[in-house]
Amino acid sequence: SGVLAARGALVATLDGDGQNPPSEIPALLAPLTAAGRDPMLGLVQGQRLKRRDTGWKRFGSRFANAIRNAALRDGVSDSGCGLKAFTREAYLRLPFFDHIHRFMPAMMKREGYLVATVGVSDRPRAAGRSKYGNIDRLLVGMVDLLGAAWLLRRRRRSAAREVTGQDAGPASAP
Repeated sequence: SGVLAARGALVATLDGDGQNPPSEIPALLAPLTAAGRDPMLGLVQGQRLKRRDTGWKRFGSRFANAIRNAALRDGVSDSGCGLKAFTREAYLRLPFFDHIHRFMPAMMKREGYLVATVGVSDRPRAAGRSKYGNIDRLLVGMVDLLGAAWLLRRRRRSAAREVTGQDAGPASAP
């Protein structure tokens, strides 16, 4: 993953077909670099305004996002938008699996991070073509959704407290 090779504290992603303008990246980075920002802000997710896809594709995305949001309750209405900015540290705490970009808001929240959304513009596809139609995307997405839901329910939450020499008791005596 490119994130593993990244050297900066912040990482931004965008799609590869030209629909996400790189000029939107500063707006995504702004909440992560703002003075007084919450240190637990881990992800700023783009939300496409005035999508430039076909009506059928927009319907499929809305349907898939509604199902994903109902199952994962991440509060994000456009998790498929390729424009994202996040802290490298937060990303490296996420479980690694294919297609995680759709589930990053839920996975960030799973790790205790906050997620913000920023409206971004969308352009017609400049290059390439979609790898999936709505039916293909639905089938792949459902399998991924089941996996993401499984991961969310199996988060290990360990409780820890500091034990000093005074309250350690006999088990910690030399």
